[in-house]
Amino acid sequence: MNPPDDLGAFSMEQLFQMEVETQCTALSEALVSLEAGSASPELLTTLMRAAHSIKGAARIVNNDEMVKVAHVMEDSFVLGQKNVLAFNATTVDLMLRGVDLLKKLSGGSADASDADAFVRACTTLNNNPTAAAAAPAVVAAEAPAPEEPHAQKMLRVDATKLDRLLGFAGEGLVAARQLEGFIAELQRMSRSVQDSTMRLQSINGDPVAREARLQECREGLAHLESALRDRHATLDAFSRRWNLQAERLYEEALSCRMRPLSDILPSLRRLVRDLARELGKSATLEIVGADTPVDREILERLEAPLSHLLRNAIDHGLEFPAERAATGKPEQGQIVIEARHVGGQLAITVSDDGHGVDLDALRDRIIARKLAQQETVARMNEGEIVEFLFLPGFSMRDTVTEISGRGVGLDVVQSMARSVRGSVRATVRPNRGLAFELRLPISLSVLGSLLVQIDGEPYAFPLAHVERALKVPLADIESAESRQFFTYEGSRVPLAPASQILGLDEPESPGEALCVLLLSHQTHLYGVIVETFLGEQDLVIQPLDPAFGKVPGISSASLNTDGAPLLVIDVDDFAVAMERLAVEGSTRAIRPEAKAAVLQKRRVLVVEDSLTVRELERKLLRDRGYDVEVAVDGMDGWTALRGGGFDLVLTDVDMPRMDGIELTRLIKSDARLRDLPVMIVSYKDREEDRRRGLEAGADYYLTKGSFQDRTLIDAVIDLIGEP
Repeated sequence: MNPPDDLGAFSMEQLFQMEVETQCTALSEALVSLEAGSASPELLTTLMRAAHSIKGAARIVNNDEMVKVAHVMEDSFVLGQKNVLAFNATTVDLMLRGVDLLKKLSGGSADASDADAFVRACTTLNNNPTAAAAAPAVVAAEAPAPEEPHAQKMLRVDATKLDRLLGFAGEGLVAARQLEGFIAELQRMSRSVQDSTMRLQSINGDPVAREARLQECREGLAHLESALRDRHATLDAFSRRWNLQAERLYEEALSCRMRPLSDILPSLRRLVRDLARELGKSATLEIVGADTPVDREILERLEAPLSHLLRNAIDHGLEFPAERAATGKPEQGQIVIEARHVGGQLAITVSDDGHGVDLDALRDRIIARKLAQQETVARMNEGEIVEFLFLPGFSMRDTVTEISGRGVGLDVVQSMARSVRGSVRATVRPNRGLAFELRLPISLSVLGSLLVQIDGEPYAFPLAHVERALKVPLADIESAESRQFFTYEGSRVPLAPASQILGLDEPESPGEALCVLLLSHQTHLYGVIVETFLGEQDLVIQPLDPAFGKVPGISSASLNTDGAPLLVIDVDDFAVAMERLAVEGSTRAIRPEAKAAVLQKRRVLVVEDSLTVRELERKLLRDRGYDVEVAVDGMDGWTALRGGGFDLVLTDVDMPRMDGIELTRLIKSDARLRDLPVMIVSYKDREEDRRRGLEAGADYYLTKGSFQDRTLIDAVIDLIGEP
């Protein structure tokens, strides 16, 4: 049977590192299970084989220190199989130190003296297994070293997945060649139509001959009509087949990025075991949904936040054994990590059965730290109070220890969640501990979104922040102090039009009901009014061009199913904007009457071959109130200009077919267009580039390196005035 991974591209050193990582993970997992009471012969056999495999691999790469360490550990496991050596907490501590040492030796961060010291300790234990040796200091599992920012990443992919990808790619190649033949056939049919048209135009003379020629043309056109119907059916079937094929190819490629959550669990089990012992507590870690697939990049970022949540649960949540027994709880505390896919998102919950959070003490802490006034704190609900735990530097401890007290852990968790367009929420369960739920995208490259229409354009809201989409009757809208609300499950939810937050035109009359998107941000709910809901869709996310800076209310871009660009909403920006509108009392009133007639707008032609730049320029100008048309290059722009009616041309320089300099010269040499203002917007910011553009006749030269929305709008207003 073929091996599961294609390893031919890896060097011997890379293969060795991969084996050490795999076997050390197996050692850690089995040792923690062994200490928990699962002293089965199978576990000891697993431990012995893992140590033996490391020893054999280390011999191949001539790492003698690793050979000695693995060999003495193997001896200990053999003694355990013979029931000569008991694997209690002291023995497991020593073996775990050996696992850490093997990792360090493989990476070159330990030397012969470290190996010799460990071998002596193990040899002493193996020679006198019944002696009550003093327990060595507990050494917590070390966090993985941070990856170098420019290091090349390697991804292990199952060979069967690669075979399927190659199969899909081969089918796509065959389909592309079939399409070439199909296009050639259509071209032949088009030429036949042209020939028939020419024969019809040349018909004259004898009526009998003319009728014969007409009949010949009728028969030819009837044949073409029948052939076109057949080709249309063939093309329809091809389209359906290719759409299915593309979807399968996409899903297979995406699955190559997915890894099970269990990949990072051994180190977390080790962390719980070591930290509980260090604090004099007893704890077990239960995993639900260990096989849940997670995007590799998210999985790499998850280990640190989960470690912080586990530390928080052990140090702050779980009571000491005597305290638990006094309250009727088992002396051993329980921590649960549950992973599942919910509504196109990855949901990970970390909970414990400790005493939870004392909300009164938390309120006192907030007031003492002067984070809020006493009257304000008194009005806050449970969710708003718990949110303070995520503030940087906030801690319930007065003293700093090696484990806690600096108020860093939960801040790290929230920062990680936000960095991947996710969220984290804490829930207090009285006398049943505290639960933290992370909601993250299943993949960083794909965003589950709800598409809506705002001012006639599609926009995407991340599903991670969408609580619900609903229709709210106008009769249910309340107003108070220039603010608008509606009631949802007993709570008053503030309302604001999405068009106002994005700085767009006021929408038309809403009719009898409003389309409202209920957004969740931290512990708050916000109602955002949109024109209509367009449905859910998975989007491949593309970052915005950094030359534009931060576009308010927008986080990224994508393409719709029809290939048209759309923008992805930044929910953090929306929440801040809604809070500001609420404070200022300036939310745009929702009026049922129709909008007043719109005055004639100034027309701007944007000529730009970059889809991203072209679309952002179009939206910025359109949002300001200008009527905007676009062209993909200079030739396309020149064709549009001959139709007339434009007040300004914005053009790039480097474009196919005709560049912006040539287009500017044509405009300025045309008697009808020479007075039309031309603005060049280019990445070229050298003085000679600027001079070349102005000499061609441009009225304004703006560099994209310093381009911001305000700069562009100001320049347009300078040239042609307000819209």
